[in-house]
Amino acid sequence: MLVDIVPVGNVPAEVKRAASSALRSVYDCEVSINDSQSVPNGAYDSGRNQYSAETFIQLAERVGRGDKNIAITPHDLFYRRRNYVFGLAYLDGSGSVVSTYRLQTSSDGGFSNKSASEIFENRVRKEIVHEIGHTYGLEHCDNNRCVMNFSPTVREVDIKEEFLCGSCQRLIS
Repeated sequence: MLVDIVPVGNVPAEVKRAASSALRSVYDCEVSINDSQSVPNGAYDSGRNQYSAETFIQLAERVGRGDKNIAITPHDLFYRRRNYVFGLAYLDGSGSVVSTYRLQTSSDGGFSNKSASEIFENRVRKEIVHEIGHTYGLEHCDNNRCVMNFSPTVREVDIKEEFLCGSCQRLIS
């Protein structure tokens, strides 16, 4: 299984490394990093001052070379009526996206003594693993420690682990 990371916009090397390492660790897959892409035409919604997550997924599916392709972007994403999303993927699909925009708040709510950069990197790793999990057919998990748990805020992202719980792991094995 090959997962191709498709950077969209200015994605720092440490973000690409964190994403690649998390995917290899959790899914034991090959990972490639595509050339950086421009924001897709029509993605920006001036009324919301945000970008449509679906256009980034379509871009990842179009240019990605993997069995699974994930766009990573620093831009703020929305999906339908949601105010924002950290990421989006279609169940059993080949494309997905993660935005680092709202993962960059400095605090983790006092859970640890980690630096802001370490907290940010952990969030990126978890969201990348979460969205690729959806492309493997995994739905949201009720276990709040499982990486597949629905996390509408960074606080919930910080609570969960980077790995699949036993139940979710069995579903993809």
